[in-house]
Amino acid sequence: MTHTIQRHRSNARMSKIVQHGGLIFLCGQTSSGTALARIGDQTSEVLRRIDALLAEVGSDRSHLLSATVYLNQIEDFAALNAVWEAWVSNGCAPASTTVQANLASTNLLIECPQKPQFKGGSIH
Repeated sequence: MTHTIQRHRSNARMSKIVQHGGLIFLCGQTSSGTALARIGDQTSEVLRRIDALLAEVGSDRSHLLSATVYLNQIEDFAALNAVWEAWVSNGCAPASTTVQANLASTNLLIECPQKPQFKGGSIH
């Protein structure tokens, strides 16, 4: 069985959303373009952007399967988790990993998720 690959909001370097085989893959989300400086604020912005991208393809955070979170400073782990846990749908916590990484810009404190997988809205 062949599944069509659908790419959304693409440019020469990447697609913001890719759909394939009932899964949705999002590119890494950051708070770039904002003046947000605190980890809690940046995390909230990143999660807001993820919600918006999922809505574009008829899905939502309750279908989250897996997430990788990159932190500029691992000391921000507790602050990240405070925002993350409030955002994750009740009973729908994903398999997740958080690691420290050098991000593309020193003012970015978080990139999340780099290659998350979400079930599409029509698959339950």
